Amino acid sequence: MSTIGYNTKDQDYFANLRMDVISLLPADPGQKILEVGAAAGNTLVYIKEKKMASEVMGVELMAIANSNQRHPSIDKFQIANIEQENIEAPESYFDVIICADVLEHLVDPWAAVEKISKHLKKDGILLVSMPNIREWKTLSKIVFKGDFGYQPQGGIMDRTHLRFFCKKNIHQLLSTDTLSPIYCSPNFKLKVVKEGKRTRLINKLTLGLFENLLTVQYLFIAKKR
Repeated sequence: MSTIGYNTKDQDYFANLRMDVISLLPADPGQKILEVGAAAGNTLVYIKEKKMASEVMGVELMAIANSNQRHPSIDKFQIANIEQENIEAPESYFDVIICADVLEHLVDPWAAVEKISKHLKKDGILLVSMPNIREWKTLSKIVFKGDFGYQPQGGIMDRTHLRFFCKKNIHQLLSTDTLSPIYCSPNFKLKVVKEGKRTRLINKLTLGLFENLLTVQYLFIAKKR
């Protein structure tokens, strides 16, 4: 993983407040939370200021100008490539680790999951979101148009994505000697995919039969044993 491709992205790419992820956090104001791929730090600032955690730490590949990375609400912010550098925190320290749309950017997400999970306490949770390459528009473009074109500013085919996963593969990624997936939820809408409400309705009317084809992103929770 390198900074190539990220320097040309709009600031909005790094500024996303992940309310979908925040909604899945345990209700424990005393918990310690690490966000890997914390971007501008906005999600961590929100969590801390809403008193949803006693301590928050962020790790991001690159420094982002005019961002919240150095906000006083964030206890520690580390600029690092997690595939090459160690996380500057003790093992078995955090109650929650967030990896929101991060693992698909890595050369070896399997090794990264193993490395990151060492910093989770026993019974702590790893909260992950990842795009679904099986989403029907993406898949049909590849199959019927022979087009594996990348997008410059996010989405399933973001040009900084190095790995691609379906729901089954995300489950496999998070099934390790120390982790077990305990929750999965589909997301039918991204900023660059606007048809969320309509797709959600179609999924309900078809009783979830085509969920794998309608989902643009999956949210997973894996628990440490």
